[in-house]
Amino acid sequence: MRWPWKHTFGLGSRPKRNRPVQSPSTVATIYDPNCEEKEKYTAQNGDEFYGDNGHTVEMDMQSKYSKPKEAHWLLRRIYILSWIRNYTREQAFADLIAGITLGLTIIPQSIAYAALAGLSSEYGLYSAFIGSIIYVVFGTIPQVSIGPTSLMAILTLQYCADKPVQIVIVLAFLAGLVELAMGVFQLGFIVSFIPSPVTKAFTSGTAVIVVLAQIKNLLGIRLKGIPSFGAFFSNIRPGDAALGISCICVLLLLRLLSQVNFKQDNPLSQRLKKVLWYISISRNALVVFFTGLMVFIWIKKSSMEAVPFVLSSKVSSAMPSIKLPPFAFEYGNRTYVFTDILHELGSGIVVVPIVAVLANVAIAKAFVKDGNLDASQEMLTLGLCNLAGSFFSAMPTCGAFTRSAVSQASGVRTPMAGIYTGLIVLSALSILTPYFQYIPKASLSAVLIAAVVFMIDLAPVKELWQNNKKDFFSWVGSFIICLVCGVELGLLFGIVVSMVFILLRLGNPKIEVSLKQQEAIYYVHIVPHSDIYYTGVDTLRTELRSACRLYRNDFPVVLDCGRFMQFDATFIEMLCAVAKELGENNVLLILQNISLKVQQMLPAVENIRFCNEDTQLCSHLQEKETASVEAKV
Repeated sequence: MRWPWKHTFGLGSRPKRNRPVQSPSTVATIYDPNCEEKEKYTAQNGDEFYGDNGHTVEMDMQSKYSKPKEAHWLLRRIYILSWIRNYTREQAFADLIAGITLGLTIIPQSIAYAALAGLSSEYGLYSAFIGSIIYVVFGTIPQVSIGPTSLMAILTLQYCADKPVQIVIVLAFLAGLVELAMGVFQLGFIVSFIPSPVTKAFTSGTAVIVVLAQIKNLLGIRLKGIPSFGAFFSNIRPGDAALGISCICVLLLLRLLSQVNFKQDNPLSQRLKKVLWYISISRNALVVFFTGLMVFIWIKKSSMEAVPFVLSSKVSSAMPSIKLPPFAFEYGNRTYVFTDILHELGSGIVVVPIVAVLANVAIAKAFVKDGNLDASQEMLTLGLCNLAGSFFSAMPTCGAFTRSAVSQASGVRTPMAGIYTGLIVLSALSILTPYFQYIPKASLSAVLIAAVVFMIDLAPVKELWQNNKKDFFSWVGSFIICLVCGVELGLLFGIVVSMVFILLRLGNPKIEVSLKQQEAIYYVHIVPHSDIYYTGVDTLRTELRSACRLYRNDFPVVLDCGRFMQFDATFIEMLCAVAKELGENNVLLILQNISLKVQQMLPAVENIRFCNEDTQLCSHLQEKETASVEAKV
């Protein structure tokens, strides 16, 4: 009798005769000869289907589980177009609150980070306002806030110390250009080669450098370079030291306000907790404002010379103006051209954008909602922020975890909050510029130290020592080199060491060799625990030869190829050479779980067999056993 063809998900219509029929693997079926003709085949894991209904069910399943249609490239690149049409009044109010809150946070941070980079206050604010506004149009993560950071400030100081400010501006332009290129060519995978221990060591090392660099300003020491212990303590200014230490204590106490819990949970306690939270996140602005106000009143009542603190530099004009980055300029008695600037920046042209991308992508991954992050778009946006910033005399920028945490806690809904942040920064530039000179350097140093001291994470040291000595070595080496030789060399050391470990792993793959039995027939089973590239071919060849010598060429060799993703020319040459050696000793080589495509790549060798199932393996082993018995007879 004619048996009906079963219809299964993912399979087409009835195959023609004389053609191989693919065995269905997606839906299990049960055959019942006592049922009606149409019910002999039933779907075990789905609805019953037969005949023309199968095609309908298949189409329904495909439509139900099909991948969502990708948005138009214009919506993905100019990301504001994807959400501005559905922007609500509720979202606008939430973004307004978050933007104002973030503005109060970013203004003192920008002033402090500019001082850390060795620049005047206005350069930090230039970077803050233009990055916030550009990210509104192209950014994808509402919590990300582009602006000055401790990482960018310390790298700027590393490459641009005692150099004209024009070089800093060109560095921002070149960093943006590299970041934009990384986004266009989708080179975000480069960041994947920087492992987590190296990133943590780099961040901790940078934070320690920031703290050490700000100690002198905190204590009012005006000596350049690294002073001796005697000179260090003899040049401490009591006024600056008292102010700086007091500011740090106040900042740490205000930081704890956000963690205050009330015994009773009622509307009054909730409002009070919200007020304490706002005071806590505004602590930097409060400290800078009140110390500046104190100095202003002091000067009005006496004179500038009577102030016992070292004050910030005077800013003559701070309103931003659009102009091309200075690719050629005169400074002192020297004329700088573009090649001179490139020579002055050196490796900073590559290190600064890579560190910025690393930090920005890490922040975006931490705050993305559905886990679907467009890293290329984030790199493009960061590049545009730095490129645009260079036209406004800004320093290099990226995202910061502290600001992102503030945005998240403030209830930000969309990137539109950056508009309000940028407007607040512009207001500060237009109104508060004449008062920047009243801000004590000790208070700015206290703001920096209180912000970065919590970035020093020494907890991984013990854990890495117990679990992974290689990562421990990478962390310690990167951390020490960051402190001794510079952050760029510390990061480079961590990357190189990690790459060496990867190459060693590729060159020495783990391979399991055992003697197994299949229906009273013994064979040597070789199972690589990972894919083997050409770098690990010699290791596999050695294991094959060693196994044959160990078992005196008495048993067939079964090589499990299930973990192999690709076969290059070196691998194929090795297999043919080993098969020839085994053939000379009358040993059969069985390649298990190897695809038909790869089988066609291999030349015809007499003693090579292929199998994908245990029955095939058993058949080849019995064939070999029979041939061996006949040869002995």
